Amino acid sequence: MKKVFLASLATAALLLTVSAVPANAAPSPRSYKNCAELNKVYPHGVGKSGARDKTSGKPVTTFRANNTVYSYNDGGANRHTGEYDLDRDNDGIACEKR
Repeated sequence: MKKVFLASLATAALLLTVSAVPANAAPSPRSYKNCAELNKVYPHGVGKSGARDKTSGKPVTTFRANNTVYSYNDGGANRHTGEYDLDRDNDGIACEKR
């Protein structure tokens, strides 16, 4: 009886380990249709590492720096299927907002 219990416990632990997904797992990079969709996932926008917001007021600094996601949404060379230009001021940050 004890061997059966230990075997089932080990199997359950193995299944939990294999199927566990980290809570902070980032969504896979994709092109968003508009800023409303992108801001649902990235509330302050997404930009290249080291990008600076072009503005006459206080610049946005809370955007997510992710070169891959930005490249899917910059509209530059249209490298990705269905890519939209969500960085209209071309400052390296797409859909920035406070």
